[in-house]
Amino acid sequence: MAKKSPVKKSFDFSNSLNFWNFVSVGSFILLLIFLIYPFSSLFLESFQGKDGAFTLKTYVNFFKLPYYFNTLKNSFIVCTLATIFSVLVGLPMAYITNRFHIAGKKFINLMVILSLLSPPFIGAYAWIILLGRNGVLTNFFAGLGITLPTIYGLGGIIFVFTLKFFPYVYLYASGALTSIDASLEEAGENLGMSSFKRIMTITFPLILPTITSSALLVFMTSLADFGTPMLIGEGFKTLPVIVYDEFMSELGGNAAMASTLSVIIVLFSLSVLYIQKKVVEKRSYMMSSLRPPEVKELPRGKKILATLFLYTVVLLAMAQQIVVIITSFMKTQGPIFLKEFSLDNYTLVLNRLSLNIRNTFSYAVIALAVMIILGILLAYIIVRRRSKFNNFLDTLIMFPYVIPGAVLGITLLVAFNRKPVVLSGTAAIIIIAYIIRKLPYTVRSSASILYQIDPSIEEASINLGVSPMKTFFKVTAVMMAPGVFSGAILSWITTINELSSTVILYTGRTSTIAVAVYTEVVRASFGTAGALASILTLTTIISILVFNKVSGGRSISL
Repeated sequence: MAKKSPVKKSFDFSNSLNFWNFVSVGSFILLLIFLIYPFSSLFLESFQGKDGAFTLKTYVNFFKLPYYFNTLKNSFIVCTLATIFSVLVGLPMAYITNRFHIAGKKFINLMVILSLLSPPFIGAYAWIILLGRNGVLTNFFAGLGITLPTIYGLGGIIFVFTLKFFPYVYLYASGALTSIDASLEEAGENLGMSSFKRIMTITFPLILPTITSSALLVFMTSLADFGTPMLIGEGFKTLPVIVYDEFMSELGGNAAMASTLSVIIVLFSLSVLYIQKKVVEKRSYMMSSLRPPEVKELPRGKKILATLFLYTVVLLAMAQQIVVIITSFMKTQGPIFLKEFSLDNYTLVLNRLSLNIRNTFSYAVIALAVMIILGILLAYIIVRRRSKFNNFLDTLIMFPYVIPGAVLGITLLVAFNRKPVVLSGTAAIIIIAYIIRKLPYTVRSSASILYQIDPSIEEASINLGVSPMKTFFKVTAVMMAPGVFSGAILSWITTINELSSTVILYTGRTSTIAVAVYTEVVRASFGTAGALASILTLTTIISILVFNKVSGGRSISL
């Protein structure tokens, strides 16, 4: 029998090469249209006067007028204090749960993740119910002659941000602490170091890069948040709030000043990112984690205190979900809750705001489908087909990760509110904003698992006669599925909860649940706000449970 002719690998390789080149160029074109062009338009808009001429007036006004410049100082104060307190809460929690036997660790971890994966503005709403001027706890303690601190202003914003964002530090630090080789700390112990000195001179420096990464995430997320300072800041305004005020002013708005403020936020974010990168480069360590640290038993007294600390923090962090769910079943009379339970709020929501619910899930599903496809393809060219061009693509993809959603919303409106492409007021512009803003989650998680897949597996498939293209879709993509799913579930949860970009882009027909919750709270319609927020909370819980079931307990990649 004649020998079978070999597979034409050169033809397949050429097709594969053309395909991945197409992916690289196509991705760049999309980023050029929906990221580079909008931000360029925003930048140019910041230098335009009312007559369209070039001017620096808005930049001069920003630094000259206290009304504008103070918002930069306010944002820096809020972000810095929120980051410090998040580290002070999250780091000890991570150390205690990783190094000592504590009852209910899995429960604590689940509650921490649940408290993280819900929008901060829902936390602000919940604490208004508890500590507002007519709040439940405010009235209770007032009856005892005790005046509680107000939830409004700087202190309230930091309090909500700390409870909302400490999970970033907790989750990052937990991962880093488990990767430390026990022999390093044992060496310090053998040299006579006390436990505290070992932590400060060995453990802490080793995980410092991880701490700075999580701190950067807290800082950037605090800077980007619009809903919390808008709801409880009152006179204390931050940059995203004043950007919204300038852009959406009832008097017509000041697009040039809004653009200027947006450019300043971007430059501020990039400066902080640059500083963090330099810190990590100077304090980076390599180690083998062949011997994970031993989990020890604490003395009874210390164990009780540690457990009390953990559960107190978790209870405070979960208070927002508990309050939201309870109030969603309570009857209301205007802003006042009655001592009766019913389904009236849910009935009202389904009758009056069903469009918001449909929009939320339909937009998120479409955006997620695009993010999964792009995430897999982009991760592959970033990891497997390295080049200066693809590295540049990676940088562009991650750029929206550090940009506030309100700024992204304004950039898209500035760019696509005139011919030749008019997208303002459509569902498309909201979906595009979701994709741009949340794509980094899917790309990063897909890339991280691709690094763990040995290239020899793909080479073996190709050597057996399978084309490179078919190998990617039949072998590599399948093996990437767990990482893709991890990033996709995080993208899904954060997308359905997205407020800051949506509140800039929505119209009456494209409003979402997050926007409806915000507007209902502003109107003091707390019952319907609670019902809508409960729908988001329930969806988040179901999403996490489905992920845990399908992934076999794999942790969600941040």
